[in-house]
Amino acid sequence: MVLTMSASLPEPTLSTPLLSSPETSSRTSSSRSEEDRYKPITPFELLDIKSQFSSLTLSGFHSYRSLAVLSGHIGSVSCLALCGEFILSASQGKDIIVWQQPDLRMFTKFGQGDGSVKALVTAGNKVFTAHQDSRIRVWKVSRKSENVFRLVDTLPTTKDYLGKFMKQRNYVQTRRNHKRLWIEHADSISCLTVYKGLIYSGSWDKTLKVWRISDLKCLESIKAHDDAVNGLVACKGIIYSASADGKIKAWGKQGNKSSSSSSSSSHSLKGILEGHKDISLNSVVVSEDGKWVYGGGSDGFVMGWEEVMNGEYLSWKLVCEIKSHQMAVLCMCLVGENLCSGSADKTIGIWKRDFEGKIFKIGVINGHEAPVKCLQASNDNVGGGFLLYSGGLDKSLRVWWVSKHRNSAQENKEENSIVLA
Repeated sequence: MVLTMSASLPEPTLSTPLLSSPETSSRTSSSRSEEDRYKPITPFELLDIKSQFSSLTLSGFHSYRSLAVLSGHIGSVSCLALCGEFILSASQGKDIIVWQQPDLRMFTKFGQGDGSVKALVTAGNKVFTAHQDSRIRVWKVSRKSENVFRLVDTLPTTKDYLGKFMKQRNYVQTRRNHKRLWIEHADSISCLTVYKGLIYSGSWDKTLKVWRISDLKCLESIKAHDDAVNGLVACKGIIYSASADGKIKAWGKQGNKSSSSSSSSSHSLKGILEGHKDISLNSVVVSEDGKWVYGGGSDGFVMGWEEVMNGEYLSWKLVCEIKSHQMAVLCMCLVGENLCSGSADKTIGIWKRDFEGKIFKIGVINGHEAPVKCLQASNDNVGGGFLLYSGGLDKSLRVWWVSKHRNSAQENKEENSIVLA
């Protein structure tokens, strides 16, 4: 079965920014010989959308629909990324699966045997994957090669390593009687984010490292937190790191936060967003305008801060704290004024942000059979809603259509706009 959209629910346009060739997403059977070995593909389970319709808000204005359950991972799904026409999902089982939109069929696999995957991001025609073995792997995406996702380097690069290993000043103490080069992470890399030609990596070794995409060189290593770094996000010149020490720290380059200074300039601490005492902050997200920052904690709370500019100085004030889940918040994502939170209680919370930055619940999505570990949302507007992708410890990737907040008349008008063909 194939998911199709009616005239009243236009299918989102899927761009292909990571493809180095302008070919279309459809490929002939002769050009897909390498991927044919993955067929027949483990089929995704397309659910009856109408029967799955469920009202989510107390006022009855919000809904979600389960579109697909994708299986195929050998371990729990740990991270997701949207990559042009593809959805990338990675697991603790070391495998990365590429799903092709809009039919959500498995396109290929890559990365097997390279260590449990903890995070992945895309930049240009490259995919960066962070692993439990404390390395970052770089994959080039190209339609010109049969091996569409090809491993091209590992960070730190051999060139970077050889340029530093002979000098003692380049070594740092990582634990008792053990030293490493400062360009190396000493423990699992838990998170990645991309911003203006740079890759930022956070690790259980409590550090934040900065890498330049153009030459893959490590520029900086920051002793960021007193415990593991769990989440990273960047916006408007500020990098936010969430940690198991219960803090979110804001980092920026010297000078004005919007400065276009060179990528080699160092970062400094701009502020600390305090969470609850004795909890871990597992994830952090920021609004597109950089004004609102939200952190998800191990106590089930979502906390929100507002950015305040005092002359040339930045500060953040707490504007909301709400018990969002019965168990730890493990992941979050923002789509406009909608915030989605995934939890160890197996549910996904859907929240709406008001003009003061406060959030209120408009829905709860049930369906996962284990904790929800990662979330990604598409910014494409689909029938007055958006597509939400969730990965869980139940080894599944699930696809949801989530309605945006609107009046009930408009909701009812579009209720039958998604059909099966």
